[in-house]
Amino acid sequence: MSALFSPIKLRGLTLKNRVVVSPMCQYSADDGVATDWHFTHINNLSLSGAAMFCIEATHVEAIGRITPGCLGLYSDAAEAALKQILTSVRKHSSTAIAMQLAHAGRKASSARPWDGGQLIPVEQGGWQTVAPSALPHKEREAAPTALDAAGLERIREAFVDAARRAERIGIDAIELHGAHGYLLHQFLSPISNRRTDEYGGSLENRMRFPLEIYDAVRAVFPHDKPVGMRVSSTDWVEGGWDLAQTIEFAKALKARGVDWIDASSGGVSPLQKIPLGPGYQVQFAEAIKRETRLPTIGVGLITEARQAEEIVSSGKADMVALARGMLYDPRWAWHAAAELGGEVEAPPQYWRSQPSAQKALFGKTTFGAR
Repeated sequence: MSALFSPIKLRGLTLKNRVVVSPMCQYSADDGVATDWHFTHINNLSLSGAAMFCIEATHVEAIGRITPGCLGLYSDAAEAALKQILTSVRKHSSTAIAMQLAHAGRKASSARPWDGGQLIPVEQGGWQTVAPSALPHKEREAAPTALDAAGLERIREAFVDAARRAERIGIDAIELHGAHGYLLHQFLSPISNRRTDEYGGSLENRMRFPLEIYDAVRAVFPHDKPVGMRVSSTDWVEGGWDLAQTIEFAKALKARGVDWIDASSGGVSPLQKIPLGPGYQVQFAEAIKRETRLPTIGVGLITEARQAEEIVSSGKADMVALARGMLYDPRWAWHAAAELGGEVEAPPQYWRSQPSAQKALFGKTTFGAR
């Protein structure tokens, strides 16, 4: 039996396989509100055969969006639009739908990637960003405003409000975005956090705000639904956040009941030097799992079925998440199951696509005509 296509249980949620569609920003929302593009994108990838689809970084307040086109869940209109999409998904797919809740901090107010991706000045339609410390992400950029006590409380409440909205629209799981140089990662990394109060300095202090966010979200999201955290396991910069600190953070999350760690890396500094290669971040998922016994998700240049199978079967990670690979091949999990002898769900409208040599790919199916 394929390890990749074996089930895994996360609290009250049982996933039928270990394949996850990673959250991928689409930069196509209107003031945080999902559009027809999201309807097409989410419905399409909910039929990928992956056991869980994670909706892109969904921002908890308007100034926390990475770009003006980024998705949010901070208004009634945003909630209503996503509810409509989820209602459509549930008609045709049993895939679990997760959501990544996020705040971009000092990396907010950026142009869309296809428009250059750089900081948009306030006078050109951008907005004043916030961060742990008044340190710009790149030299010669306008500095963010350092968050005071009122700002920290506002953001905590924004995460809580978004989690409640996520529950109302029927989200099955939440992943908190603590990676890629966004706000929670900014608190963790000594590169971006130079505070001298209880939220800066020591590792314990730098972990404090991300842990408060986790605690606040966990308290309002139903107990039987899982909450995980995506982390950047290293900044890839000397003197920055690293794997040893990540493991301590994961242990603190484990004590609070976190359900998985999604082990990514980088994003907090343009000085990073990343040695890219197939599965280059799986080492982090493996180390975190070994040291904490937490379920982990391996990500990063995982593109081949047998590569993913080896990651799971060898115990390096409990799940794998694909992003670009799923965009390129929205039926990646179908093809992987066919190669590995696994089984995936597919809607009956697609049953006739099953290869002649793979009659059990979609489980027990019948198809007749007269």
